[in-house]
Amino acid sequence: MPEYRLPDKQDDSEKTSSGAGKELSHDRDAQKIPVHDGNITFHIGDKEAASALPQHAAPAPVKKPPAQTALSKAGLLSRLHLSARVWHLLEFIAVTAVVFTVLFFIINFDSYSRLFMSKLDQLRGQVSNNPYTQEQIQILKTASPEGQKPLPIISNEQGTKKQIPDLNLSIAPPDDRIIIPRIGQNVPIVRVPTDKLIQRDWSALEKQIQEALRYGVVHFPGTAYPGDHGNVVITGHSSYFPWDPGRFKDVFALLHQVDIGDEVVVYHDQQKYDYIVYDKKVVKPSQVDVLTQEGEDRLTLITCTPVGTDLNRLIVLAKPTTS
Repeated sequence: MPEYRLPDKQDDSEKTSSGAGKELSHDRDAQKIPVHDGNITFHIGDKEAASALPQHAAPAPVKKPPAQTALSKAGLLSRLHLSARVWHLLEFIAVTAVVFTVLFFIINFDSYSRLFMSKLDQLRGQVSNNPYTQEQIQILKTASPEGQKPLPIISNEQGTKKQIPDLNLSIAPPDDRIIIPRIGQNVPIVRVPTDKLIQRDWSALEKQIQEALRYGVVHFPGTAYPGDHGNVVITGHSSYFPWDPGRFKDVFALLHQVDIGDEVVVYHDQQKYDYIVYDKKVVKPSQVDVLTQEGEDRLTLITCTPVGTDLNRLIVLAKPTTS
């Protein structure tokens, strides 16, 4: 590698300087140090070497172009705007759900109050399977026949038998009724004419059924009657609009509490028919095969479920225990 020596930058005045100046120049030459730059070696003084060595300075900050900064701000604003829209949507959904829930329970207050009281009675252990309503029980308790005299007390057994003859009478209501002891229901059964069914006028038939449901539960037209072979179908409300004038809007609100093995009593033409529940299920409204008359003799009870909606149908099946 070739070697070069940088000449000292001295003018003529320095050469003719005093002896102290010559010693300073001599010391300066003695402090020459080699510095390599590529293939060339320079001999420079210590101050020049310090300035010639590479300096490791901190990198200068890179400034983003104005366009890139504007884009990043625009993206941030877009994300904030999207977050605000999502939040407003969630807020709207929450408020709508609360309003819908409140209105739902207001409309179905009677049915859900019956459900609540039933659950409360179960917790208290005050479950009653009496087929008579509280109003009927009160009438029976306060009833007192007028114009009748009590029979004299006779200690003789034979004389007592002569006073009271053998009775084998069955008492039946004058109208058709269904009694479900499990849920404490004793409800009239209303018949609907079959003319609209024969004419296949389904809208008029539905109107007739809804009108009849104001007065009790409805025997579905075209199905068997108790005592006949086939499927006896009875339908009733689990809930209905509070402004409807009917008195039986929630007679089947507790129908889901009926268990397999429970008793159901139907009176038809003043004849009593006993049934035992053997199955219950939930079907879609389109599953009209529950109305079929094929198969064994049975009783089918139908109502809407969940309470307050018409999404599904609760089906309770019972088989007769008497011929």
